Amino acid sequence: MSAGSETTHISSLGKCDGLHQQVLASFPLCDITEEDLTQNPQFCKLLATLAQHVDQAGLTVPLKTDLEKAEQKLQSQRRHWLCSESLHKGLQEMIQDHCIRKHHATVAPDQSMFYETMEKCLLSAQCIKQLDPSSSTNQDQPSILGLNPQQLMELMPSEKQNVQRMKQGLPRELEKHLKKKCFGLLSYYQPEWESESDGLKNAKLAHLSAQLGKEKKRTQSLKETCRENMVLLQRQTQLYLSELIKCVQLLQSLILDHRLRIQTDLDRKKLDYFEGKCELVLQKIKTEMVEIQLDTYTPDSISAHRKMREKLDSELKACQAEKQTIELKLASFEILGKEFETLAEEYCRLRQEIEMKDWALKEFTHYKDK
Repeated sequence: MSAGSETTHISSLGKCDGLHQQVLASFPLCDITEEDLTQNPQFCKLLATLAQHVDQAGLTVPLKTDLEKAEQKLQSQRRHWLCSESLHKGLQEMIQDHCIRKHHATVAPDQSMFYETMEKCLLSAQCIKQLDPSSSTNQDQPSILGLNPQQLMELMPSEKQNVQRMKQGLPRELEKHLKKKCFGLLSYYQPEWESESDGLKNAKLAHLSAQLGKEKKRTQSLKETCRENMVLLQRQTQLYLSELIKCVQLLQSLILDHRLRIQTDLDRKKLDYFEGKCELVLQKIKTEMVEIQLDTYTPDSISAHRKMREKLDSELKACQAEKQTIELKLASFEILGKEFETLAEEYCRLRQEIEMKDWALKEFTHYKDK
């Protein structure tokens, strides 16, 4: 029974982990971790349901379809614009190259006439295009400098033969110019192909677009992989930092416990050390006192002092015994009361008078004998 429940728990855990991984893969731009999903299972289910209706960028399926159509339309219009713009830039570059050659070398008259006619036609067409309002502008706005396209058409070259000859030779010259630019691009892409023949270059030019497309896709794939690795690195960094913080906290607790335990042992050892040191100082003081006594007193003086001390101790004991006897007598006299105190005072007075008279008698007798 327990084995079956354990198996069910493991399978549900595996499904839950798979759901977490699916949600994290569906929303790579969201700053959420697997721990957040584990703590909020309802939110995890909501994200899993939402992942069926939106892509990784957060766009819904209809919006993504409309966006793709708009992107395709934009790319088509961009290609048309780039085509016309490239043609215009190519014609301008041809005119510039002709001007440079004309300043550095002698150019044939028919070739000069060709490029001058092309420059005039190009300039007139460009001015007419600037004067021609598009459908998005106001038709009633005033024209530039009061000019209109018909007036600019008069600036076109008057020699129709030159214009016709220019139009006939323009595709050939433009093809040469574009071919030269393509060969330059091919040499820039692979410098080792510069010394090869024109036929081989033409063959490689036919495959250059496909190769550039493949490299572009590979670059985009690498960018996507790099972005995914960056997201994964951020998650791993967050996980690493959280684990590192836990390790630091655990280390701090271990250090604190170890420090408290070691501090008790260290305090006990310090106490033993100071006790031993105090005992040593006391012994040293006693030794110094004995040395001072030995330096101050000789053995004879020590024995004499010892005898004097014994005699004084015996006299002190005798005095203490006499004192004790007198105190006992006084205690017995104090029992008699105040009358005995008066008699004692009178006795002391008479005793003093007797002593005075005895002294006077002795003095008188001593004076009489002289």
